[in-house]
Amino acid sequence: MVRGRICSLSVRDVRFPTSLGGHGSDAMHTDPDYSAAYVVLETDAEDGLKGYGITFTLGKGTEVVVCAVNALAHHVLNKDLGDIVGDFRGFYRQLTSDGQLRWIGPEKGVVHLATAAILNAVWDLWAKQEGKPLWKLLVDMDPRKLLSCIDFRYITDVLTEEEAYEILQKGQVGKKEREGQMLMHGYPAYTTSCAWLGYSDDTLKQLCTEALKAGWTRFKVKVGADLQDDVRRCRLIRNMIGPENTLMMDANQRWDVPEAVKWMSKLAEFKPLWIEEPTSPDDILGHATISKALAPLGIGVATGEQCHNRVIFKQLLQAKALQFLQIDSCRLGSVNENLSVLLMAKKFEIPVCPHAGGVGLCELVQHLIIFDFISVSASLQNRMCEYVDHLHEHFRYPVIIKKASYMPPKDAGYSTEMKEESVKKHQYPDGEVWKKLLAAQEN
Repeated sequence: MVRGRICSLSVRDVRFPTSLGGHGSDAMHTDPDYSAAYVVLETDAEDGLKGYGITFTLGKGTEVVVCAVNALAHHVLNKDLGDIVGDFRGFYRQLTSDGQLRWIGPEKGVVHLATAAILNAVWDLWAKQEGKPLWKLLVDMDPRKLLSCIDFRYITDVLTEEEAYEILQKGQVGKKEREGQMLMHGYPAYTTSCAWLGYSDDTLKQLCTEALKAGWTRFKVKVGADLQDDVRRCRLIRNMIGPENTLMMDANQRWDVPEAVKWMSKLAEFKPLWIEEPTSPDDILGHATISKALAPLGIGVATGEQCHNRVIFKQLLQAKALQFLQIDSCRLGSVNENLSVLLMAKKFEIPVCPHAGGVGLCELVQHLIIFDFISVSASLQNRMCEYVDHLHEHFRYPVIIKKASYMPPKDAGYSTEMKEESVKKHQYPDGEVWKKLLAAQEN
């Protein structure tokens, strides 16, 4: 039973100084501080449950997302949670169609990140009130109810609500067995933790050795800053993991289109499954050109972590611009918009391999990909979810990885809740961690 009027919304700027160790560094983002705009919703319901939502950023700029959350707050405050989820499509559209704020979107950039943080908190609260982890809430939901959460505007030329319903109806077959499979074995993952661009060769070797011992068979390496260095590092990692294990590469938008084709032709000898974000995330036709050029080399194109919305994903699919689709739990408009992209990917039979890592992205996206397997794709072929081994200790319900797979969360909610002590310590700029660092920088 969904209950309670939302009587409070707070948002905090939480940052972790990951740049100090080179964690998360790539060809375009050399000094990221993994950060989050952290939203907490409270209701007047007697259960005392709260909804927690995050959106991921890289440090500076989190304060801008916080401002956007506060600017959107009036759409949520004093609303009945039952009314919100009773017409979730309408509520989603209200948030994304604010006449004045929409101008600095629409449905992209800072405003959309803020929308995601708020909606993530709503979904967390809904799942908690139902006493289910979010993936289970979605799996158990009636297909019509599920579709009522999605805004199909702008995508009906590719996917109508009726087509989406047919996909979900087909997904009912074998659903129980697939749920059992997930509970027993989990969802296959790959690791990005071994080969950040800022890591030394010794660190890379050490982390690769540890990962292989822990049973990892799929590895991603960051490329794009220097070709000769890429050749050397890719040779190093391929020699470490052997020919039988899977290697992916990620350029984080570094190249022009011809440059991407030329560069990857040189790295093809290391047999990468995909090159991720080879060029601007907005360049749909550029991705299509790269996809076509690299197909004879057996290299796919993966993208999506900085894809603004379902419309861009629609076009990437229409243009045959990607072979692996990477949803992000905080870049798109929360669960609502991710559901539409999962359904479009199924229609085009393109595997979804989500982006994760950062602050809480692993915690969130595991729910979406487990739901996708059980209710939508029904396939694990060429599918895996990114895993990065950073900052999980700050969450109340951290991910559980066994045998290089995500084990389905058992706790109710969206796994978004952080430990209050961690939030206080890392709040910017007044938390203890930042007070010390900023004082040291001044001296």
